[in-house]
Amino acid sequence: MLMRLIRNLSAISLILLLTACWTPLDYESGKSISTPNPLPTVRAPQVGQEWVYSKKDVFDSKELAVITERVSRIGPSIVLSRTDANGYQLPSEIQDPWGMISTDPHWSKLITYNPAIPLWPQNLSGGWSKQISTQYTVAGYPGNAYQWNLLMNSMGWESITVPAGTFNALKYENLIHFDSPDPSKSDCTRKETIWFVPQIGHWVAREATGSCILEGENNSLRGNTIQWQLQSYK
Repeated sequence: MLMRLIRNLSAISLILLLTACWTPLDYESGKSISTPNPLPTVRAPQVGQEWVYSKKDVFDSKELAVITERVSRIGPSIVLSRTDANGYQLPSEIQDPWGMISTDPHWSKLITYNPAIPLWPQNLSGGWSKQISTQYTVAGYPGNAYQWNLLMNSMGWESITVPAGTFNALKYENLIHFDSPDPSKSDCTRKETIWFVPQIGHWVAREATGSCILEGENNSLRGNTIQWQLQSYK
């Protein structure tokens, strides 16, 4: 237990260090606005709600996919079924409960958190931050759990325009440090900037990039920066 605590504290310290030195992504742009008063409430899930996103590589502007996420089941857990532009079924997202993600399909492999972690800031007023530690498992690596440390930091409210329209959104950042199931990778991090709109119960824009150190290398290997934009919703 003591070793686990030391490990978690070390990871959190690294997150704080990276927060200070990692420049913001900010390929997406919004205009700063005052915090809404009263604060909006997050739309409750209903079967049939859906959000359609384009996914592209920022550096070459190549569209990688068009993905539809649809609420397909509501119970103790909320299931969002996902399909691509050809109707091909993608891994589902599971929230347990609404606003807490337990199964996350937005990675190269499907991962499951135990316990679940928040999808958006629990306080919508801005200026909120929280450190979260959990463990995760990866599809294809049965029986192994890996450490996951998240710093979620609310940046305030912005007006942002995407293909689906103009929205007042809460902008926040996730800085993640995690153990990789690949033993040749260490110091794995991911930086996300997200614009969340409570009235539609989802985000309208999202940017993400990551890095890790490969065994035998001194410098970090930086991945592509990926951007999602909301095309439509209902």
